[in-house]
Amino acid sequence: MKAIRRFTVRPVLPDPLQPLSDLARNLRWSWHTETRELFQAVDPEGRHAADSDPVRLLGAVSAGRLAELAQDQRFLHRLTEASAALQEYLSGPRWYQEELAQGAELPAAVAYFSPEFGVTAALPQYSGGLGILAGDHLKAASDLGVPLVGVGLLYRRGYFRQSLSRDGWQQEHYPLLDPNELPLTLVREADGTPSRVVLALPGGRSLHACIWQAQVGRVPLLLLDSDVEENAPGEREVTDRLYGGGSEHRLLQEMLLGIGGVRAVRTYCRLTGHAAPEVFHTNEGHAGFLGLERIRELSGTGLDFDSSVEAVRAGTVFTTHTPVPAGIDRFDRELIARHFGDDGELPGVGVERILQLGMETYSGGDPTLFNMAVMGLRLAQRANGVSTLHGSVSRQMFAGLWPGFDAAEVPITSVTNGVHAPTWVAPEIFGLRARYGGTPGRWDAAAGIPDRELWDLRRTLREQLVTEVRTRLAASWRTRGAEPAELGWIDGVLDPDVLTIGFARRVPSYKRLTLMLRDCDRLTELLLHPTRPIQIVVAGKAHPADDSGKRLVRELVRFSDDPRVRHRIVFLPDYGMAMAQKLYPGCDVWLNNPLRPLEACGTSGMKAALNGCLNLSVLDGWWDEWFEPDFGWAIPTADGSAMDEDRRDELEANALYELIEERVAPRFYDRGDNGLPERWVEMVRRTVGTLGPKVLAGRMVREYVERLYTPAALAHRSLDAATARELADWKARARAAWPRVAVDHVEAVAPSTIGGSAELGATLALRVRIALGALEPGDVEVQAVAGRVDSADSISDAQFFPLKPTGGQDLEGRWLYEGPLALDRTGPYGYTVRVLPAHPLLATSAELGLVAMPTEATGDGAGLLMR
Repeated sequence: MKAIRRFTVRPVLPDPLQPLSDLARNLRWSWHTETRELFQAVDPEGRHAADSDPVRLLGAVSAGRLAELAQDQRFLHRLTEASAALQEYLSGPRWYQEELAQGAELPAAVAYFSPEFGVTAALPQYSGGLGILAGDHLKAASDLGVPLVGVGLLYRRGYFRQSLSRDGWQQEHYPLLDPNELPLTLVREADGTPSRVVLALPGGRSLHACIWQAQVGRVPLLLLDSDVEENAPGEREVTDRLYGGGSEHRLLQEMLLGIGGVRAVRTYCRLTGHAAPEVFHTNEGHAGFLGLERIRELSGTGLDFDSSVEAVRAGTVFTTHTPVPAGIDRFDRELIARHFGDDGELPGVGVERILQLGMETYSGGDPTLFNMAVMGLRLAQRANGVSTLHGSVSRQMFAGLWPGFDAAEVPITSVTNGVHAPTWVAPEIFGLRARYGGTPGRWDAAAGIPDRELWDLRRTLREQLVTEVRTRLAASWRTRGAEPAELGWIDGVLDPDVLTIGFARRVPSYKRLTLMLRDCDRLTELLLHPTRPIQIVVAGKAHPADDSGKRLVRELVRFSDDPRVRHRIVFLPDYGMAMAQKLYPGCDVWLNNPLRPLEACGTSGMKAALNGCLNLSVLDGWWDEWFEPDFGWAIPTADGSAMDEDRRDELEANALYELIEERVAPRFYDRGDNGLPERWVEMVRRTVGTLGPKVLAGRMVREYVERLYTPAALAHRSLDAATARELADWKARARAAWPRVAVDHVEAVAPSTIGGSAELGATLALRVRIALGALEPGDVEVQAVAGRVDSADSISDAQFFPLKPTGGQDLEGRWLYEGPLALDRTGPYGYTVRVLPAHPLLATSAELGLVAMPTEATGDGAGLLMR
């Protein structure tokens, strides 16, 4: 029979075991080997299936076992050591504190907003790479001592669990999560009542949410939950599941994340004394409404809208993870208008001003839609992509917001993602490295590991993966309706001595799950090769609404069900963190074959690399940036051609087959007299020792601190109310005056030329007359832009030379600017002149998107041929 109500009975720990509660409630256990081993000792025979979750484990262990442990002096000694290590980790100085001690000006705190967080499988609040990245960001910030506060939503049904039907069709299941059974604590007021944030909805309704806190090492993670009694049934379901529901449901989630998230941070800081954030970082556009809430806060102090925007922008960082416009959240303008203004959230803030922030005003944009990424960029003074290539793609994608500027000058930089090594590296890898002098900061110790030990460890990890795959595959087939008598063949699935390729990720079409099936006969030959066979482990989830993705899953499953090859290729359903932590160490090669350049970063290959797994990937995302032949192989692509997608897939699949057949497999099976594949082992060593330090989340977070957070904090400090008003007024004046700014005349005192050519090393003296309208020379910057030119006179590889005003205005009101142009490059060479707005509080000259250039009739800006 079914219970009419569910609640959780918490265990009562004996006094000597009380530290277990603190250890279980801090998610540092998820990446701290000694703490995980301590909890394994609580239940050494694994009688209680707790999915590696200490909170659930402590709730399942009998009182008798707890009493026994309370008398076990060896266990108590380990508990004391683990508890002391946690306290030292939480309170001791780390990199950030050391930087402060040396006089660095760093943010007092940073608030980091994300729609999902993949911290541990025990807290299933993630769907894919965005959430895993966010979880690794928090963990690395904790390790470095960065005063970060994470902000997200608590999804009572999380993301879906995946299984397969008998014919291989994806099935979705949404198990209900009880926060009381998760490693969470309810944030409460001083009187013990649960803290609440409240949002106003149209029609006088309200959206209430409580705040749950997960402790990720030193970093608090605040998760808002709308399933509270104050809400009507519809509002209770706002945080029901990740990426579920229709447009309005998604909008309410994002309003709660952004607006409610800021209010949750304010509540947390008020209750705990935590430093108020000086920097707000939004991980993708989903949390972009946080900027509107901060504008509302400032408007309550008497600051006008435009001044508030400037103050908010100064301290905001926006990270885009999307390489295609279709991946951006866009809402109907009327839906936004209905939820804001006097009958909704942010009363007193004009709805039209809000709509303008997300309006697609650029060529090709749709003015009837509200674009969350556009709002994110307009409300953030600093923005970045997540790899060098993705930064370039993002600058091109959003170039319309900065008309008149080449894509290369669009103010979007890049910080390449990284991964949290203690979470993703097998303990055996860490142990082997430590025996040869490796420390958390030293990966070059891999150079000293003997070939035999490295190869034997790789074989051990492959064998562990084989065991894991057989267990999961048997469970999957039972779910699909198979009888135990049908499953004897699973004992022969995979071989610990065969080259193992891994492919696991979300299943949108651009990631091309089934590219490997392009020529099934050829793949079968590779799988069953008599002397150099391969085996492939595949996993991935299609979005519940993506039937095309589900068809790709079914196609792969049906191929892997074929009795001829099912011992060599498997599809494992329900891909998640727990599975991934077994996959990465156990594979020899990590396969990635997206349509270039649609992979923003692709961190799964980074996690594999840290475990000594070689990458076999299209040059996209991070692999485009750091590929070297020592680390793996690059799959040739046809992305620069105008061919149709089908032909492109055919060419790239053939390239993949050839690489595996002619280079990857032979290198794995080419054994020396000692029985070792010496060239393969050397690639493993270089991957771990040389590539490893580059792909770390610690490197990534340090870059965020140094390149984005610190400049944002300094900008935030410089914009008090008066300065914000002055900057807003100056921008308004510059925009109003800009139509009258012009380059009226350009003349050059040319070096001696021969037939239109100039000598390398010569100097060109420029004299330029500029009309500034109502502006003064102090409001602008005048530049000569020079570089190589193509047949269309387009400048590439540009250099910028400042021109200085000389004297006052002439009789026509124009200003004279002069300066030298050094001719330091050979070949076809050209120059132009431009005028940009200039103010000491601008982050870049392109910030306003204003530029004045010469017309064709202006001056004599001819190209030169350098010799």
